[in-house]
Amino acid sequence: MAPPNTDIIQEIEKLNLQNLARTKGNYVVYPNDKYPELELFDHQDPGHRGDPAKASLYKNAEKIFDLTPHIGTEIHGLQLSTLNDTQKDDLALLVAERGVVFFRDQDIDVYQAREWARHFGPLHVHNTFGHPPGLPEVHVVYFDTETVKKYKSIGGVNLQGAARSAADGWHSDVTYDNQPAGLTLLKASTIDTLPHTGGDTLWSSSYAAYDRLSPAFQKFVEGLEAVHSGQQQVDEAINANHVVRRKNWTSIHPVVRTHPVTGWKALFVQPGFTRSIVGLSKRESDIVLQYLFDHISGGVDFQVRFKWEENSVAVWDNRVTNHNAVFDYLEFGKRHGWRVTPQGEKPYFDPKSKSKRQDLAEKAEAEAKENAAKQN
Repeated sequence: MAPPNTDIIQEIEKLNLQNLARTKGNYVVYPNDKYPELELFDHQDPGHRGDPAKASLYKNAEKIFDLTPHIGTEIHGLQLSTLNDTQKDDLALLVAERGVVFFRDQDIDVYQAREWARHFGPLHVHNTFGHPPGLPEVHVVYFDTETVKKYKSIGGVNLQGAARSAADGWHSDVTYDNQPAGLTLLKASTIDTLPHTGGDTLWSSSYAAYDRLSPAFQKFVEGLEAVHSGQQQVDEAINANHVVRRKNWTSIHPVVRTHPVTGWKALFVQPGFTRSIVGLSKRESDIVLQYLFDHISGGVDFQVRFKWEENSVAVWDNRVTNHNAVFDYLEFGKRHGWRVTPQGEKPYFDPKSKSKRQDLAEKAEAEAKENAAKQN
């Protein structure tokens, strides 16, 4: 069945997710609703309409600054809840280029965010995770001191025992779907549902991850395809007697994909859901994937680490980033937030596309020549 139309219920009583987290803890529900399989659709990315100068953002924000050279930008002085369509288009382009954009002190609520996110694509309903009552398109992040006692793993990440490595947590959301997540918004909760220390999230640039590979290795992985599976999440749901909403949780995607707006190549694998490379033996596939996973987790020069504060928001592009929530607070604290996730296009690789480094270098060279010609 399709997600229920809850507008009438919401007009009567809207949920305050921050208060629910504060008073009830993990408030998500698991209705036994099944859903039809996700059908392919033509995704029209609003970033195509974005102004290369992003004037609607830069002229109205108090401050915009990059956190690292390759990924992460922070914007002060704008409220996501009041952005017009032009600003949303410019933001889509900025996020496509910078991977993730952060905002502080945001007043947007979950109902506004749900409508806001529809500008970027159809909203995704997770195959197995719970959601707030009446809001199936909203994914809740809630972990506390009880999490480790109740669950051996969350999202395929082992939370128990010394064998767990934080590197296991790198992922891009729901890549086992035919058209996985595109631009995504996640808002942190009130200060009393955030740990006093820890609980940061890291993002890595898949553009830079591709650029850091040697030319020979780039040539090798281009054109390869990989199997992405959500089987671990399905197993977790079954073990917890939770619903599995759809029948398909496996897809095949290119190892290197092309972003439809920037035209840049991005490495599209991660330990969260990528399981094997098509056409290689298991041993060959395991070796190649483990090298790429280590390459991503060890790429501290193309990662950004974000410290959540009350009402912080991250907007990121799942197509060209991986992210990793740090579970270093589960012995003493809790962390709550919620996420809305529009779907993007079906991943593809365009052999004519360029890497970010190549494209920017060529544009800089062309600009230098143009300036030199003007001076002469």
